[in-house]
Parts: sequence; structure tokens; C-alpha cells
Amino acid sequence: MEWTSLNDLREKYLSFFESKGHLRLGSFSLVPNNDKSLLLINSGMAPMKKYFTGEVTPPRNRVTTCQKCIRTPDLERVGHTARHGTYFEMLGNFSFGDYFKNEAIPWAWEFLTKTLEIPEDLLWPSVYEEDDEAYAIWRDVIGVPEEHIVRLGKADNFWEHGTGPCGPCSEIYFDRGEKYGCGSPDCKPGCDCDRYMEIWNNVFSQFNNMGDGTYTELEHKNIDTGMGLERLACVMQGVDNMFEVDSIRNILDKVCAISGKEYGKDASTDISIRAITDHARAATFMISDGIIPSNEGRGYVLRRIIRRAVRHGKLIGINRPFFMELCDAVIEENKAGYPELIEKKELITKVINNEEASFNKTIDQGLNMLEGLTAKGGMLSGDDAFKLYDTYGFQLDLTKDILAEKGMTVDEDRFKELMNEQRQKARNARKSSDGESWKSDGIAFENIPSTEFLGYTEETCEASVLDIVSEVEHVGTLSEGANAVIVLDKTVFYAESGGQVGDTGLIVTDKFTFAVSDTKKTVDGIYTHFGKAIKGTVSVGDKVQASFDIQRRNAIRRNHTAAHLLQAGLRAVLGTHVEQAGQLVNEKAVRFDFTHFSGLTPEEISKVEAFVNDAVLTGIAVDNREMPIDEAKKMGAMALFGEKYGDVVRVVAAGDKSIELCGGTHVDNTAKLGLIRIISESSVAAGVRRIEAVTGANVINLINHYKELIDETAAALKAQNAEDIARRAAQITAELKESEKANERLESKLAAGKINEMLNGAKAVGNVRVITAEIKGSADELRKMADTVKAENSDMVAVFAGVNGEKVTFCAACGKDAVASGAHAGNLVKKVAQIAGGNGGGKPDSAMAGGKDTSKIAEALAAVENIVKTQVEA
Repeated sequence: MEWTSLNDLREKYLSFFESKGHLRLGSFSLVPNNDKSLLLINSGMAPMKKYFTGEVTPPRNRVTTCQKCIRTPDLERVGHTARHGTYFEMLGNFSFGDYFKNEAIPWAWEFLTKTLEIPEDLLWPSVYEEDDEAYAIWRDVIGVPEEHIVRLGKADNFWEHGTGPCGPCSEIYFDRGEKYGCGSPDCKPGCDCDRYMEIWNNVFSQFNNMGDGTYTELEHKNIDTGMGLERLACVMQGVDNMFEVDSIRNILDKVCAISGKEYGKDASTDISIRAITDHARAATFMISDGIIPSNEGRGYVLRRIIRRAVRHGKLIGINRPFFMELCDAVIEENKAGYPELIEKKELITKVINNEEASFNKTIDQGLNMLEGLTAKGGMLSGDDAFKLYDTYGFQLDLTKDILAEKGMTVDEDRFKELMNEQRQKARNARKSSDGESWKSDGIAFENIPSTEFLGYTEETCEASVLDIVSEVEHVGTLSEGANAVIVLDKTVFYAESGGQVGDTGLIVTDKFTFAVSDTKKTVDGIYTHFGKAIKGTVSVGDKVQASFDIQRRNAIRRNHTAAHLLQAGLRAVLGTHVEQAGQLVNEKAVRFDFTHFSGLTPEEISKVEAFVNDAVLTGIAVDNREMPIDEAKKMGAMALFGEKYGDVVRVVAAGDKSIELCGGTHVDNTAKLGLIRIISESSVAAGVRRIEAVTGANVINLINHYKELIDETAAALKAQNAEDIARRAAQITAELKESEKANERLESKLAAGKINEMLNGAKAVGNVRVITAEIKGSADELRKMADTVKAENSDMVAVFAGVNGEKVTFCAACGKDAVASGAHAGNLVKKVAQIAGGNGGGKPDSAMAGGKDTSKIAEALAAVENIVKTQVEA
């Protein structure tokens, strides 16, 4: 056999199975598609599960792939041995109800011995101990000597995962030579030593595990082949482990070049070199598939991988940003098989550089702190582990990894307790009327002054960038594509508060654009602009231009002023017991919760709406200004129930119609509301009601929507015009009622005729008569018909079957005399349903059951006579 590169092996395998009629598919994304059972794709067949189950039709019945895979259950072991890795590629050829063992086994042998020219005497097939069929193919068709075929038990050579499709496996092992063996004369595949390495696994999916210890044959049998590309490359290149394979070794050599270390000279250094090499591969492919570092889910896995690699870099003396250089090497070594890596290089670069820079800011301090904490050995306290996480960004896994090297552990229970406390603080902060604090994400803004808000009078302003937070960490520079929070010294963006949503808009420079998707503020008055960098970069200290979305802000203004007028209208119509109990004001609508103890009548809603519209049409000037709280109280300004205010407050007054303390944004004249329309009134809780309303352009949109509905309704009813809808609706309703009565009369006649016809064909069984029939109708219709037969024929036993989609319904009824003779509807229908794959039961005179196999209905009904016979003769 000839030395073959990893990339050439991939191509040879895929081309070989293309020649066998397989469709070559590109690797699926590492992010599972519509599969919540997996965080990341971890095997070749994982993205094709629905092809195997039949939920989705495959593009062809024969498919071949080389699938990218990530497995991280042993992440802390990666590097410590040459066997463990997080990223690997899985070669596979798959049959979905097409070919089976007679093709799969010879093709596997042909590829290994003819295409790759591996000597036959170095290959050992294994089969499941009870799979005589596969054994015979290896012995009689392939010609492998019996002493080279190994039968193994269920633990090794039978694939199953709970109930459902399963089957035996046939693996092919490569003999690496006596130097890897245990010396035993009985050494062969299945031995625990390293001599025999599995390189091919054919799974013959031919059974269905019923869950009760029994197996049934699958009608359509499948083939699922798995072969690790890196493992096969080890064989073809004569190396001991995947880190010696050509393309992976090139990445490893790059680690050595950057660090100035030589691989193979020091065991602890080798651990770090292997970890960094593997993690560079995993991170590059994960980011290329759209995964971004975060603190949850697959993003958390990626963050752990990158930070673990950076930390191992520190251990071998790399004290500068280096990880992207390795990712460049990964792209270079894999671009032939995965050209999309070139297209995603910019994204990969930015993600890696941002994450490494963020971690490098705190890693040295964190490592120094941890070194001091571990000097005495033993168990690290949960409080110290939490401080490492909260202050220095050390995930618990990283801390555990470092501690393991020192033979130490950590108090995980206390750490989790502190994490839960932090989450509770976050929930409490969200309830604050002053807005949401970023304490929820473990971020503290140090030495940042409160933000100067100019948005009451200005639409845009120049500001300086004081801080940038990306992925819960402070960064000096923000790059294109990153989600972040920007803090400015001054802003025109209104921060979410008092039920009014935060502003959206843009923060820009000549070369940078940041789309603000939300604005909040901390309890210290620091405004946080959430969003995404959509162009260029920005750094702390840069001058920027901030401007909110004026159209959206105007819509919000209208709705907030409307909320004030609604409260005034509710108090005028319902009484002064009405108090604000909550509100949401955005650009689409106003939602106002208030204290009241019964639902509003249509007349009350109309009066409230008229109150507000009167103020709108009058065109009242709205005064919005700050004043001492005592002065505001003298004006009669309403305060939010239970809210505490400072010495100076902002008062919003619409003439004498409404005067409230409010820090929100408003129109300067009620006429700018345009019009208001209340669209709903409902209950929120005991003693709390909710009104929702729209204003301005949203009222026009609502009118247009109603107009379209009226026109469509008129057309559907064939009304002459909108005014004619009510007459046509009444006319059609009367016609339908008459039609329903006529149908019921007709159905009664048909049912009576059908019953008489069945009764004429009844079969005598002892002292009872038996009728069966498959009837089109619902379960209720079957029951009514059976009850009619039972009521009018005391010696009758009736069993009816009906089909609804893929399900079968059986209904049984026994007349009074039939029951006296021993007939039992419940027991009867249960046995009948079991024939159709179902179950059920009930009372002696009436019972229902369900079935699953519609093809068994005739057989089930045919069995009724004999079942009744056993009952009445018992």
C-alpha cells in the first residue's frame, strides 16, 4: 500500500462510492438542523436520521459523505493522550432501503484491498456472534479464512439505541503488528491491547427493537457505514496517532514554530501542543458553520475550546495573540475538501481575534490569582471559583482543567449556588423601573460616569465611546459582525424605562456603522446601547455620531401621550380608583394596565375612547419640563402608584386633561396623535384590567385592514355592498340551518336502511346474532349506530370499524339478552383491536378501541364470530 494524504483519502473514498451509484453530498453543518436532541453533529449518520426513519425522503437511496464532527465529552482529556480529539471527519456510505450486506461487505473489502491496496492478511473482519449471514459472506464470497473472522458479542457488534431500528455490525480491523500487541497467542480483534485498530464499521439496520426484549424484521433494511478519516490516514501513512497525520502534523508543526518548542521532547509540553492543534481545527470549523463564542449552548463549547487553547499557549511560553495563525494553517490544510473555509476566513479571523483578545485581557491576572489559591492544595472554594469566573472570565471547566493538573478539585455546589444568586439578581434588576442593569451578565462598569441624556430636545448628537462590551466582556475595539453594547458619554437614545421601550437607530463614524437594536440603562444611569457592528471598527475613545430612528420615536411618543390620556379618560368614566398598574409603550401600540374590578362595557369603552379623541381633536399643547416635586404636587400631577421620586421631577401636562410625573418622551401637541382606537379590553389579574389601543398611522392601518375584511366578506357572501352584509349573513344562516335539518333526516333514513341490510345478514352464534361492518364515519357515528342496533335487538352483537387517517376505531355493542348469554363488548373489542395493532375495552354492553394497522381491518372483523362463540359457549 502507498502513503496517501488525508485529503486524497477523502477524495478516493467519495469517488469510489460515486462509482457504485452513490450521490456524493457535501458535509452537513456542525449545527444540527431541526434536531433538538443534539448540540453539535457528532457522527456521519446524525444529520441523516430523518432519512433513516422515513420522515424525510433522501435525495437518493444511495448516499456517500465525509461529515465534519465534534465530540466534547472528554474535552479535559484532549492533549493528555494522542487518542482524544474534539474534531474529526467521518466517511460514510449509506443505503436507505436499497442495497444490504451482499453489496456493503464486498464494497468495503474492495475499497480497502483494491483501491488502497492494503494487504488482505492485515485485515480482520468481525461479525455479531449470531449473524451467520455476514459471516458466510466474509468466508464464502470474500474468501477470508475462518481464522481471520471474529465473532463478537452484543456489546461490541450490535448497534441499538433504545427502541426502534437497530442491527448487527461488521467491523474491519487493521493489524498494526506484534509490537503493539499484548504478547498473548490468542490476541485478535476484541483484545484490549493496541494491536488491532478498527477502521471500518458496517451497521446493518435490519431489526426493530420493540422495547420488550423482542425484535422484528424491518421491511426496508438500511446500511450505515462509519469510518474515521483520520484513523484511516494513520494506517495509510504508517503513523501511530492522528497528530502524526500529514495535514494535522502540519498544524502541530506550526504550534511548535510559534512557541519555539520541539514536539516529543517533553511530555507536559506535548500535552499543550496537541491540545492547541486539536482546538484550532475544532474552532475553525465551528466558526465557519456560524457558531459564535457565547456563554450558553454550542457557543459555550466554542468558547471553552478557544480559551483552553489560549491557556495552553501560555503554558508553553506563547505570550502574544497566536491562535488565528493556527486557524490560517487549518484553512490552508483543509481548503481542498472544504472550500467554504476560504469564503469564511474573514469571519473566522474576527471571531478568533476578538475572543482571544478578550480572554488575554484577564487571563494572566486570573492565572496568578489561581496560582496563589492553589498553593496549599486540597479543594478550591466555590467562592474563589466564582470570582475567577465573574472577574477574569474563567469558565468552571477551565478552572477544573487547571486544578486537575495539580491534583485538586473545586466545590462545584457552592459555585452553582453563587451562579443562581447572580441570576436571581438579574431577574430583580429587570423589574426595576429605572431599567435593566447589566449586573445580570456579571458586568460591572467601573469608573464610567452616568450618561448625559439629550434626547428630549435633540435628535442627534456627537459623543465619545467610553466602553464597549462584547459577549459579556470589556473590549477595546469592536469589529464588523460582532454583537455588543456601546457606552457613550452622552446620548439622544431613550433607554427603556417606565414601560416605554428603548430607542433604536445608528451610531456611526465615517468608517463605522453600529445598528442599535435596543437601549437600556443601569441603576447608576449608564445608558447601554445594544446592537451589532455592521461596518468597520470602533475603539474606546473614538468620536461618534448618535441618532435615533425618528419615525419610530414619533410613533412611540404618540402612544406614550395616549397612555396618559387613557388614564385620564378611565378615571373620568370609571372613577378615581383607577390607578396605573403597568404599561408597555412601543411604536406599534399602547398597552395600559389599571386597577378596576369588572370588565368594561362597550358603552364605557366608547366613552373612554371619545374622551381621548376629544383631546386629540382639540389640539392641546403638551408641556414637558422638570420642576421641584413640591411644585409638581401643587399642580396636581399624578405619580406612579408605589414609585419613589427625587427632589426634581419631570412633569408632562396636556392642559388640564392630564398632568403626570413621567420621564418618557411625548408629542408637543395632542393633535399629533392623529386619532386613537381602543382595540381590546381584558383581564390581567384579580382587580387589574388591560386596555390596548393604537394611534396615528396604526389607526389608518387598522381601518384599512377592517375595510379589506369587509370587502372580502361581502364578496364571499355575494352581498351587493358592505351595507348588504348583515342581510346576506342572516339569509345564509337560515338556509344552512334548513340544510342541516334536511341532512339529518336523510342520514337517519340511510342509517336505518344500512342497519336493516346488516341485520338481514346477521349470523347466528348460539343464542345470539352477530353483525360486523366497516363504516365510513366518525367514532360518534359508529357509536350511535351500534347503540341503535343494541336498543332495537336485544340478542344482537355488533362490531363496527371506521378509519380516520392512519388510525382505526372499533366499536362493539351487545344487546341485553346477548350479555345474558355471555357476550362481553369490552373483552370482544379488545381482542379485535389487538389484531390491528391496537387495544381498548369497556363495559359488557358497549365498548370502544383503537387500532394502528388499517390493512388488518378485514382480518379483525372476520375474527369476531369466533371470539363471540368462545364467549357464549364458555
